[in-house]
Amino acid sequence: MDRLFQEKLESWKTSGNRKPLIVRGARQVGKSYTISDFGKKGFKGKTHVVDFEKHPEWTGIFDRNLDPVRIVGELEIILNTKITIGKDLLFFDEIQAAPKAIMALRYFYESLPGLHVIAAGSLLEFALKDISFPVGRVNLMNMGPMNFYEFLWALGKEKMAALIRSTPGKLPDAIHSELLEQLRQYLFIGGMPACVETWRNSGSLENVYEIQTDLVGTYRQDFSKYNPMADKHCLNQVLGSVARNVGHQIKYTQLATEFTGPTNKKALELLQLARVVNRVSASSPASLPLGIMASDKRFKALPVDLGLMHCLNGLRTGTEYLKNDLLAMYNGALAEQFAGQEFLSAHQEQLWYWSREEKSSSAEVDYLIVRKGKISPVEVKAGASGKLRSLHLILEQYPKLGPGYVLSGAPYGTMKEQRLIFLPLYYAFGLAD
Repeated sequence: MDRLFQEKLESWKTSGNRKPLIVRGARQVGKSYTISDFGKKGFKGKTHVVDFEKHPEWTGIFDRNLDPVRIVGELEIILNTKITIGKDLLFFDEIQAAPKAIMALRYFYESLPGLHVIAAGSLLEFALKDISFPVGRVNLMNMGPMNFYEFLWALGKEKMAALIRSTPGKLPDAIHSELLEQLRQYLFIGGMPACVETWRNSGSLENVYEIQTDLVGTYRQDFSKYNPMADKHCLNQVLGSVARNVGHQIKYTQLATEFTGPTNKKALELLQLARVVNRVSASSPASLPLGIMASDKRFKALPVDLGLMHCLNGLRTGTEYLKNDLLAMYNGALAEQFAGQEFLSAHQEQLWYWSREEKSSSAEVDYLIVRKGKISPVEVKAGASGKLRSLHLILEQYPKLGPGYVLSGAPYGTMKEQRLIFLPLYYAFGLAD
């Protein structure tokens, strides 16, 4: 299945300042397949895959020294092939299993700059804590689950997919309704490639839920690799708590009631490092970059994927799927999760929201995004503009902001005098792209 991430890989390949690339992401988001497929399509020569999980004995190549010329020579013998600089792609997969290979990347940049090298893995940050990371000598990219555009493309609905990346506008009722129906399916299936492929091939939600259950089990099995940094029972409770509290500001003490606040904080941070959880930090929209005004204490969190959110909440086929109102699911949390995933997929490296700091104030805007060099507030909800009190408040308090956006199941519309643009939820990716 084609991924937009390949566009990023192509830009990396042709960059005049190209360095060895490290692709980070949670397990099973499609890193290995996408990079291998890119190698087949984007290079005149071969793609040489060095999978350290399948062949742990190959890590010994890096024990003697980190000389890339010697390393490439030994790899040619082991792989029984010639590695041609300028034509071939050298792909180190599951590189977290070979920390010294990560260290060697800097020397590939210095000694063999013409060789295209990509490394990928999960739990990479755990491997990096014990080694000297090649800062400034590698490029870094993050990869997540398939977004709604890629979901439509995988189902063969290319023209429908093109619509949600085009300039937003009011669509014919029939097309708007069909897009909402496809979105409703995506909200349950999620963007993990194995789930999308299963849905495409079988059309069975039960089969998809089995895959989701297996994926959650894989993440939980990884918890043993977090030792001694965190207790696996605490990690499991924190992950479940994040899934249940999408859209709500988090207090560490409430994440896992059997453990202390500091213990829960450490567990959440480790889940973030593993890319299983994404942090949404409160920030002020007063100026760019948003990170300058971000709060360490006020934040929300999202699980990595919509489908896994269902699985962690114990949802199977039933009443939720029969609801037509997308925003009614989990009292609107599912739509907020979707918007966050789409924003992350569309080059927003970090997620932000606004929460008024005054005491006894409940004003909050779901997201702050950077669009065309300006900060814009985004609300994910239904209802008339008169009920969007927090959105009106932030636009009034910060008049230099870009327009406010409301994502919902309603058709496209504008209220220019109030600086509001109403977008159907399926336009979320294009809004942040």
